[in-house]
Amino acid sequence: NYFIKSCDGFITMSKAVFEDISLFNTQAKKVCLFHPVYNVFGDKSSKSNSLKALDLTNGNYLLFFGLIREYKGLELAIEAMQDSKIKSLGIKLIVAGEFYADKEKYIALINKLKLDNIIIHDEFIPSDKVKYYFGIADAVVQPYISATQSGITQVAYHFETPMIVTNVGGLPEIVQDGKQGYVCDVNEKSVLNAILQLYNSEGNIQSLSKGVAKRKVEFSWESFVKELLSFMQI
Repeated sequence: NYFIKSCDGFITMSKAVFEDISLFNTQAKKVCLFHPVYNVFGDKSSKSNSLKALDLTNGNYLLFFGLIREYKGLELAIEAMQDSKIKSLGIKLIVAGEFYADKEKYIALINKLKLDNIIIHDEFIPSDKVKYYFGIADAVVQPYISATQSGITQVAYHFETPMIVTNVGGLPEIVQDGKQGYVCDVNEKSVLNAILQLYNSEGNIQSLSKGVAKRKVEFSWESFVKELLSFMQI
């Protein structure tokens, strides 16, 4: 409360946080500027090149990317992968990133469910390797339990990769349901249904990718800086 009242203005990256400012300062100057696209990872790699780089065989891949923390809900994605329809479609989940939560908890869950369709790359992913993970992915899965916004969605926008996100914080502001991916509830069944919806018809993934590419321009750095400078002149 002391800190917020001492500020001249506020820049938020989600409407949820934008509204939260009013809990402390109803007169504050504020603006919501969405997180710009992360465009520092080079051009998208083709799926064939990505498969070769990651030493994987051709198939259907989902990606859980970035630091693994409790609030990111990885267990919901793991539980969804046990469904027989997922297995019949040959879908695999790549978990790529360092564990900042108890890794053994997730390994125990995978073993309990006897899953062989989850690939774990437990390491920091260097910038020059990021393109391969997004190049191989049909979609990025973010089954977050809580969130304000996410830098991972903006990496996905850069690579024009569809997303499956939960309806928390600012995530549904960035991913419009049925346009750039799917928005689901925070439970395993809803995550599962979103995954199945992704694969339910031929050309669906390509259509969503086009939706990501179309909206990508809204999150350019040029747009962000222009609006930022305009706000600072108020």
